[in-house]
Amino acid sequence: MKKLLFLAIAFILSFAVTPNTAKASNAYTVNDEAVETLFQSGVQVLSLADESATMLDIAGVSNAETVKASGKNPLVAFLLSWFLGYLGIHRAYLGTATGVVIGYILTCGGLGIVATIDWIVLLIGVIDDDISKYENNKKFFMW
Repeated sequence: MKKLLFLAIAFILSFAVTPNTAKASNAYTVNDEAVETLFQSGVQVLSLADESATMLDIAGVSNAETVKASGKNPLVAFLLSWFLGYLGIHRAYLGTATGVVIGYILTCGGLGIVATIDWIVLLIGVIDDDISKYENNKKFFMW
């Protein structure tokens, strides 16, 4: 017990005694021209969460195409369902409610039946390249 107390005190004192050698004024510099160039060359993308915005204004063009950016990859959801479907990890990835994931864990994916059906549904989603209707689904049964 004495050794543990001594190690804890030594550890705390090592941080308290160590001088701060970094100088904030000389440590970092920002190249403003490079930052401005980066912002000028960037492309703005709509998120699915921003439903009010429907059109992009890319480089001053008013008739730009609508770009929808979904952060969920169908292949990742399918692979999660394949390997960890009985734990509901694929449902957590797709943004379902926490209670659904807990239900998957407690029932081992509905005794494997619900997890198997989810796997088939996500396989179809990979083929169609669209799983948007399964994202943020609050129901226990995804389909």
